[in-house]
Amino acid sequence: MIRDFAAIDFETANEQLSSVCSVGIVIVRNGIITERFYSLIQPEPDYYNYSNSQVHGLSYEDTANAEIFPKVWQQIEPLIEGLPLVAHNKGFDESSLKAVFRTYQMDYPDYQFYCTLAEARRQLRHLPNHKLNTVAEDCGHILTNHHNALADAEACAEIAIQLL
Repeated sequence: MIRDFAAIDFETANEQLSSVCSVGIVIVRNGIITERFYSLIQPEPDYYNYSNSQVHGLSYEDTANAEIFPKVWQQIEPLIEGLPLVAHNKGFDESSLKAVFRTYQMDYPDYQFYCTLAEARRQLRHLPNHKLNTVAEDCGHILTNHHNALADAEACAEIAIQLL
């Protein structure tokens, strides 16, 4: 059972995995949420697809004056040091993280990632689907601001506390 971890969620501006435009981090220690972090990020490449904006509600104007990823990651790194990362659909979030590290030519530290989506599919077969909001609700957490990176990271953390 994992008791200490960092739940992470990214939103992207366009079809490029490196175009992270917001990040949410929820730190869990001893099975309890202890810290939350949210930041807008100036995406790279810096343009928004209409469909992406429709999902998360962010646009070019929201991130035009935001920090670039390396500056934001400097704030995140000390928070997650020594912790495994957890995401709902780790394939997307882990790939986005690796892509943005490559884009900025940063050394990727081989974070250990766990996936609440895979675990939900394994443990919660009774559900009609395994979308974040459906799984969160089954775990007793109502996700009210879906596709806000911090709200999604918090829902992921609540799921992980129960399933991992």
